[in-house]
Amino acid sequence: MQHPRLTRRHVLAASTAWNAGHLAGCAAPGAAQAPATAEPPSLAAPAAAAAALVAPPASLLVQGVPPISRALVEAVERYSEFRGHGFVDWHPLRREMLVAHRALGDSTTQLYRLVGPQAMLERLTHERDPVTSGSYEPRDGRYVVFARARGGDEAFQLYRLDLDTRQVTSLTDAGERHAFQSWIGTGGQMLVVSLPLDRTASGGTRAQVQSTLSAMDPMQPKVRRVVATLPGGGWGVLDVHPAGSQALLQQYLAATESHVWLIDLADGRRQRLLPRDASAPRASWRHARFLADGAAVVFSSDVEGEFRQPYRLTLATGRTEPLGGPLAWGVDGLTLDHGRTRAALRSNEDGRDVLRLLDLRAGDGALRPAWTEGPVGTMSAVEFHPRRAELAFTMATAQGPAQVYSLDLTTGALQAWTQPAAHPLADPSRFTPQALVRWKSFDGRMISGWLTRPPSRFSGPRPVLVDIHGGPEGQARAGFLGRQQYLVQELGIALLRPNVRGSSGYGKTFLDLDNGLRREDSVRDIGTLLDWIATQPDLDARRVVVGGGSYGGYMSLAAAVHFGNRLAGSIDVVGISHFVTFLESTESYRRDLRRVEYGDERDPTMREFLHRISPLTGAHRITSPLLVVQGRNDPRVPWTEAEQIVARVRAAGTTVWYLRAENEGHGFARKENADFQFWTQVMFLRQVMRL
Repeated sequence: MQHPRLTRRHVLAASTAWNAGHLAGCAAPGAAQAPATAEPPSLAAPAAAAAALVAPPASLLVQGVPPISRALVEAVERYSEFRGHGFVDWHPLRREMLVAHRALGDSTTQLYRLVGPQAMLERLTHERDPVTSGSYEPRDGRYVVFARARGGDEAFQLYRLDLDTRQVTSLTDAGERHAFQSWIGTGGQMLVVSLPLDRTASGGTRAQVQSTLSAMDPMQPKVRRVVATLPGGGWGVLDVHPAGSQALLQQYLAATESHVWLIDLADGRRQRLLPRDASAPRASWRHARFLADGAAVVFSSDVEGEFRQPYRLTLATGRTEPLGGPLAWGVDGLTLDHGRTRAALRSNEDGRDVLRLLDLRAGDGALRPAWTEGPVGTMSAVEFHPRRAELAFTMATAQGPAQVYSLDLTTGALQAWTQPAAHPLADPSRFTPQALVRWKSFDGRMISGWLTRPPSRFSGPRPVLVDIHGGPEGQARAGFLGRQQYLVQELGIALLRPNVRGSSGYGKTFLDLDNGLRREDSVRDIGTLLDWIATQPDLDARRVVVGGGSYGGYMSLAAAVHFGNRLAGSIDVVGISHFVTFLESTESYRRDLRRVEYGDERDPTMREFLHRISPLTGAHRITSPLLVVQGRNDPRVPWTEAEQIVARVRAAGTTVWYLRAENEGHGFARKENADFQFWTQVMFLRQVMRL
């Protein structure tokens, strides 16, 4: 059965008509009109009122949002200046690194050089858009290759930054999306994976997508050798053979299925390495790395259980053996040192990261904790120095934004390379702790989430913001909450971040529990969470708001449809409003990957199901106030998903606040936009929670 679809023309017409009425400032019925001959009003009062308000950034379309007061901005300010650092790359020769950071007064994150622990940052990139990734040229670090998109469109292009002259040279063509993958030894050649761009939300589309793996010399960008054309998206280079002759590729098919291929970099011939048998059970094969002689590979897989475990594969015989003994939780990251004799494995243990080291030459092959006393939180970007026995990583804790650390592998000493910045009046060490809570869902399964309760000075049952992560293969972790701490510490709102079924970190069975026809089981998990909140004496079940971004945005809309009479309001940030229009409009290189998760809209039965469960179909049941946030250049969840739910819910008479940024994509990356979004959210919560 075919269902009518809101066309882009209809969406734009509805939006334009509402804008016209909003901007005209229609008088309320029965309001007295000023006579034409009346004395002109004094300009002093309007000027004073205007000075007390904050205008939105020029890039923002603002609909239905009350004026933002300067008093609110000043109250929130100390929670809006947390600025951490992220490790990007080691210098190939020296003990220095690239880090990503947003400086005070800047709108976006850029790359900096850090010549030693706690040294002054030296800014390298000066782009209008964020720059968060880069790699030193591997021989002597003469230049850096970095990636940048425009306005959040994720159509990344590659650039060379010469460190002596600071000249930036474009390396790629804008007709495709390019991703730096790896260097081929130290010879100056790099591997790049490119994907076609269809601008699907603007009408372009293609039935089949191909990825192109190329070798390129950044000093001669016009000379580009195609290594192979690969079917579909989801391809990436995991490692290059020490001799530079072969590479390990990952083919990502789904959250619980991926393959590893071995490719000859000279002629492009490839063979599937993992699983070796095409009839092997569906599993995730990840993190493959060559050992020192190139005769064996280490990797992780969940083929024998719920969680990925480390293994070694001997290429000549095909023999696979476990490494380091079984882990109770899964391997989320695996990297080798420059000599390929030592491994660092990061495991996700109930939302906290643990780093373990494995000496691949040792007879016992035991996994050992990297430290016994150190920071606890979420970790990323773990990388060995090319020439030193030192390991760098980024860590964010509940008490502060991300910091860069290094671990001396000889002495075991941890050293902080950066100190996060904060407003002088903000002290993250005093923030209330995050507690892991669990509740029983409709089928008896236990679901967990992180609850941050307000300080004890707030009396009585507290309102609750349920903040649902995206993905859906994401996970709420024990990390820093940033601006959201204002809601907890100053407004007394309890923040609850659930990991409903379909979240990562709890095994492959749990990860698949929301696929296809089971999509709304995750929504039912939110229903049982509302039941649990009602049993907690310190939480107020009458003042609950559900919000989330991306897939979490869909969940917030679905919760508004199903549990609207139990919610004070909902917040949808770049969320899916209709699965069929989403699958037809998301960028072509993403579509097949999303069909595995949500279902194939080309199948009539699945199309009917997806239409029936979509929030747009049930929009007439959304009766509590709604805040919608969207980026105009979003390639994942196109802006039309927001426009159609805003138009439909407004047509039903429900209050909708709407922000759309013309220079953003899948979420707001520019500080001025993110600040205005948060001020709007604060006002929305204060209004609907009656604070």
